Amino acid sequence: MPDRDYEIVYVEKPDEDAWEVIGGGINRFNNQQAGDSHGKLLCFILRGPGNELAGGVIGETHWEWCNISLMFVREDLRGRGYGGRLLELAEEEARKRGAKMIYLDTFSFQAPGFYKKFGYEVFGVLKDFPAGHQRYYLKKKL
Repeated sequence: MPDRDYEIVYVEKPDEDAWEVIGGGINRFNNQQAGDSHGKLLCFILRGPGNELAGGVIGETHWEWCNISLMFVREDLRGRGYGGRLLELAEEEARKRGAKMIYLDTFSFQAPGFYKKFGYEVFGVLKDFPAGHQRYYLKKKL
């Protein structure tokens, strides 16, 4: 039974203090258990005329792994090789950092076929997430 001196409250948007206590706490615990992850953010931006942002890829490397958390190319620019180049750059940077594996997730209505074309293989599926669709988890050896 929880200590009555503490209460649990809902927070819609965590502030920096909350991120430090929660994120910093779990990072310190993980590092104690598995060693320093050498965690580092990874980001490549697709820029257009006038410095316009048109997409990019965001991820991070930890313990010889890379996770691609977000990747987007504006719809009118798809099919022109930008997505593939962003993915290749992320993979190259991950290799430079010592990553041996890379993983990501995507929805059935997004781009599972795109990632498979680049050698990613499905290792997990959540059916009906969201309803009528699937969420795919893919990985690749670098």
